[in-house]
Amino acid sequence: MLDTAFRFDPYSPEIDADPFPAYKILRDHHPCFWSEEARMWVLSRHADIVEALNDWQTYSSTKGNLMDEVPNRAGATLGTTDPPRHDRMRAIIQSAFTKRNVGALAEPLRQTARHALAGIGEAREFDFITGFSAKVTVGLLFNMLGMPLEDEAEIRRNVVLMVQTDPVTRAKGPENIAAFEWMSAYAARLMELRRRDPGEDLVSRLVQAEIDGERLSEREIQMTVTTLIMAGVESLSSFLTMFALNLADHPQAREMVVADPSRLPDAVEESLRFNTSAQRFRRVLMRDVDLHGQVMKKGDFVCLAYGSGNRDERQFPNPDLYDIDRRPKNHLGFGGGVHVCLGSSIARMATVTVFEEFHKAVPVYRRVESVLPWLASTTFRAPRRLLLARD
Repeated sequence: MLDTAFRFDPYSPEIDADPFPAYKILRDHHPCFWSEEARMWVLSRHADIVEALNDWQTYSSTKGNLMDEVPNRAGATLGTTDPPRHDRMRAIIQSAFTKRNVGALAEPLRQTARHALAGIGEAREFDFITGFSAKVTVGLLFNMLGMPLEDEAEIRRNVVLMVQTDPVTRAKGPENIAAFEWMSAYAARLMELRRRDPGEDLVSRLVQAEIDGERLSEREIQMTVTTLIMAGVESLSSFLTMFALNLADHPQAREMVVADPSRLPDAVEESLRFNTSAQRFRRVLMRDVDLHGQVMKKGDFVCLAYGSGNRDERQFPNPDLYDIDRRPKNHLGFGGGVHVCLGSSIARMATVTVFEEFHKAVPVYRRVESVLPWLASTTFRAPRRLLLARD
C-alpha cells in the first residue's frame, strides 16, 4: 500500500546525503508532487523535466532559478531571464566564450593541477577538495576572469556560504546573504579594475561586449560575474569532487580510465548523469498546468529535480548502475532548453584535463570515510570533505 504520509523535504540532511531512494518514490508514485516543506511542486521524471525545460513560456525562470534565491539576482542573469531578453544576453555573453578562449585555458589549468598535486606530494591520505579540486577550479576561474590570486581564500569562503541554505530556518540566513552581497561588491570592483586596465580575460570582454550596439547593463554584468564566480568555485569544484567520488566508489571504472585516458570524456558524461552536483532548480508557472492528475496553479513554484530525471529508468536502463560505456543521451547534468549551461564546454574540458594529471600522480585511490559530510544546499549536492587514501 502506498504511504500517503510520504514527504519530500529538500532541506533535510537525509536528502543531502542520499536523495535517490526518495527520487524513485517520487517518480513511481508521485511524479507531480506538492512538497509542503519546499512550498513548491516537484517534477521527478525525465520526460516531464525536459518538457518543462523546453517550455519556458510556461515554466519561467524570471523569479529565480535557485531553490532558495538570493536577493536582487532574479532578472539579471542568464539563468533568471527568459527570451527575448535571455537570447540577447546569451549572445553577448557567449561572444566571450569562444572555442579559442576555452582552448587557451587548458594548459594553464594543467599547470595549476600539477602545482596542486605537488602540494599533496606523497601523502597517504588527503582531502581531495582542499588539496585539489578547490585549488584547480579557483586557479581556472582566476585565470579566466582575471581575478587577483591573493583573494583566493576569501572568495572560496564566501562562495560556499552563498550556495548554502539554513536547514532550520529553511531560508538564506544573514550570513548567506552577506556573502552574496560581498561577492556582488567584489564583482563591481573587478569590473572597474578591468575597465581601467583591460586584458584578455572574460570580465574585460564582458564590460566591452556588444551586439548590434547593445551592451549588458551594469547590474547584468555584475550579477553575471557574481554567478560565474559562484559556478566556477563551487559548481565545478563540486563536480570534480563528485567525479572523484564516483571513480573511488567504482574501482573498475577508475582502472579503465587510468589505463586509457581517452575514456575520460565518456566517464564524465556518465557522472553527469549518475551523480552530479546540480540536483534541483526551480521555475515559476505562468499558467495553470494539469499534470499526472494534479493541477499546478499559475504563480506556483516548480522544482525540476535533475538528479531524479537522470536516474529515471524510463529514459536510462539500469539507472543505478555506473557504466562509463553507457554514453547517456539527453542527461540533465547541464540542464536543458534555452537555459542549458553556458559553461558546459569549459566544465568538460577542465574535468578531463585535471584528471589526466591527477591519475598520473594518484592512479589508485579509495575514499576513507564511509559516511560523508554533505553541503546543506537545496540546489546543489556535494561533500564538504572527501578524504582519499592511496592504495
